[in-house]
Amino acid sequence: MAVDFPVKAIHGGTGKRQREKTRKNVLDFSASTNPFPPKVNWEPDLHLLEYYPDDYYTELKERIGSIFHRDITEICVGNGSIELIRVFCSVVFRNGISRNRFYLQSPTFGEYELSARLSAATPTIVPSDAGVYFLCNPNNPTGLLTKKEKTLALLDEMKYHKGILFCDEAFIELSDPSQSVAEISDPSLFVLRSLTKSFAVPGIRFGYGFGEPALIEKIETARSPWSVNAFAESYALEALGHMEELEGSRSAIERERHWLSSAISALGLRSYPSSVNYILVECGQDASSLCNELIRKDILVRDCTSFGLPTSIRIAVRTHEENIQLIEALAACVH
Repeated sequence: MAVDFPVKAIHGGTGKRQREKTRKNVLDFSASTNPFPPKVNWEPDLHLLEYYPDDYYTELKERIGSIFHRDITEICVGNGSIELIRVFCSVVFRNGISRNRFYLQSPTFGEYELSARLSAATPTIVPSDAGVYFLCNPNNPTGLLTKKEKTLALLDEMKYHKGILFCDEAFIELSDPSQSVAEISDPSLFVLRSLTKSFAVPGIRFGYGFGEPALIEKIETARSPWSVNAFAESYALEALGHMEELEGSRSAIERERHWLSSAISALGLRSYPSSVNYILVECGQDASSLCNELIRKDILVRDCTSFGLPTSIRIAVRTHEENIQLIEALAACVH
């Protein structure tokens, strides 16, 4: 019997694969991590490997709760934010908590649709028909930030229609955290966060989320036991003490983003307004061909064809010296 099984989502951050393939160093502009992360004085303690982590992650949740003013019963943790997207969908769709329909804006992060479909949910073009409304804030790949007032209006709509607003704030600490809704407790709201982007540690794999206790209990039950490994937990405990230092990251990113946007526009390409550490660029040509040309120059950018944007690329904001190298390579490819 044929089964309509969804295909794997495409992501950036392919620098490791490219280095292994070519044995050459590459500049990875396809991964949107903080180019100016706080300095976290952390070294792996090998003794941590002798014990299972506490699967309740009590100390870790208490640390998170003290920062965001949430009770530990309102906090879930996972092996990266994507695990929590998967588990959330499994819980709300397969267990009848929500109607098996979802709404998302387009273009946006591909894991929402994939995770929902894996849990037998189907998309709808009518938000009021959705059991879950996926909001990526700031949005990936556009970099657009939804203001808090509008997010709260969406929450009111979902409450009225007995749905859930899923708000992914993975990048908000690199944009404008004052627009976050992470401190709001509401049965119709789930907020997702990540350390990956803000602290530039994609290899750690640590995500966390906020929701009503009944939903959080189900998510914590459904996720794999000990899914946050001992090193990830240890690093997270240390990094969470450096959240205020991200203000410096935001200032540096804003400065470099403005320079990079201007340099891209000077090449005759369209740079979309962004609030965060990546820029969506309309190239006016086949994005895949341009990406291949840049690869030959040891530069990786995100081909946005998988977002439904076949003539666009997404470029991460990196250090000034690296951004100059990108512009030089891009200039050689578009002229």
